[in-house]
Amino acid sequence: MSQVLTPGATPLADLERIWHRQGAARLDPAARAPVEAAARMVAEAAAGGQAVYGVNTGFGKLASVKIAADDTEALQRNLILSHCCGVGEALDPATTRLMMALKLLSLGRGASGVRWQTVALIEGMLAAGVTPVVPDQGSVGASGDLAPLAHMAAAMIGAGEAELDGVSMPAQEALNTVGLAPIVLGPKEGLALINGTQFSTACALVGLWGAWRNLEAAVVTGALSTDAIMGSTAPLVPAIHALRGHRGQIDFAAAQRALLDGSEIRESHRDGDTRVQDPYCIRCQPQVMGATMDILRFAAHTLEVEANAVTDNPLVLVEDGRIVSGGNFHAEPVGFAADQIAMAVSEIGAIAQRRVALMVDPTLSFDLPPFLTPDPGLNSGLMIAEVTTAALMSENKHLANPCTTDSTPTSANQEDHVSMAAHAARRLARMNRNLNTILGVEAMCAVQGIEFRAPLTTSAPLQRAAACLRASVAPIGQDRFLAPDISAASGLVAAGDLALAAGVELAP
Repeated sequence: MSQVLTPGATPLADLERIWHRQGAARLDPAARAPVEAAARMVAEAAAGGQAVYGVNTGFGKLASVKIAADDTEALQRNLILSHCCGVGEALDPATTRLMMALKLLSLGRGASGVRWQTVALIEGMLAAGVTPVVPDQGSVGASGDLAPLAHMAAAMIGAGEAELDGVSMPAQEALNTVGLAPIVLGPKEGLALINGTQFSTACALVGLWGAWRNLEAAVVTGALSTDAIMGSTAPLVPAIHALRGHRGQIDFAAAQRALLDGSEIRESHRDGDTRVQDPYCIRCQPQVMGATMDILRFAAHTLEVEANAVTDNPLVLVEDGRIVSGGNFHAEPVGFAADQIAMAVSEIGAIAQRRVALMVDPTLSFDLPPFLTPDPGLNSGLMIAEVTTAALMSENKHLANPCTTDSTPTSANQEDHVSMAAHAARRLARMNRNLNTILGVEAMCAVQGIEFRAPLTTSAPLQRAAACLRASVAPIGQDRFLAPDISAASGLVAAGDLALAAGVELAP
């Protein structure tokens, strides 16, 4: 079923469905009138004698070169072909299709000057499963994501490559197979297609959604770890968090209170426990994780605005009767959002890794066996699994360094400040995979630790989470080849299964 997109008012939930299901998308029919009104203005400008950037001039540093009316089609085609300079791995099809849907949203605002048939071709490609092959490197995130979007546009004119039914082939062949015809670009259309932040925004959104799933999993793994080391629930008391007032902190504490309610393990040490306070990785979970929740919500707002924005240049201001050059293609907001997501992902992993270290250390784990093995010495248990989490935590810390603070002049100094939003957003996939593993290993350690507390049991929600893990990862007795277990546990985190089993669903 095709997802109807309302330009300027499409929520992230609708975009996530397109990405997750790789479904079709189309603009609300009401968008057609403003799109066509802008296209008429561009056609008139192209036929006139006044120089209008991108319509009848060259591009970038060559903007002062006037282009004859007879050459406007060649101008747009040359723009696309010359800008297909992407390198690296192909962007995955789901994210590429999300990028195409975002381009629809931008064009649908009626300020880009493209014809409706250009919009219809993108819709048709999404419906028929024709996905351009887009290399994932080459954008600096200003003057738009030029190289990656050029590869998308190239497929629309029958150049470059596209994927159909999982097979890469010449784009012309893919279009022919499904009965679509490549488009001959009209005035400004090539520029409208490649100017914009849709590549960076798509990658950032996928990173945001992955980070949120990791956050929900961390609520569960953190609660499991708290019970495994017989931690206190006193730091979750509502009054503590109300006094500080941060929404994320309040929400996180409430979620963990619900998860730990009814735990026999917790009730067993309310009295007579000689420990006064737990380490910060247990006690300060609401403060740390709540802060990451708040920053992810802030990034989500930024990206929702950007997803609905017009980000090409020049813009066709129909009501003013003007075509005006600006700078909406500069992806600084996306870069900042991606940097914020990266910091949140890094911190979720940093505090989770300390809980893993806590559980495998017999001097800190409150009587759990060393490295959570029933026969330490002969067996190493989860010793090196913890080392793996330390490696991934450190890697994420390095990857979390901001990208938007870097800039380099390009295009003969015409584009002298750039956002670096593209690789700020691209790194999030790698960081989320690392975090999937850190949290997966934490779940393995915590469930193993809870089982050592038998006959005492944890709460009902956490028992369901433990059962979810145990369906894929058996208890660790004698040492065995652990890589498949770690992969399985990481997969449960990535898919959201662990959080689902425990009934955790945080409101964005």
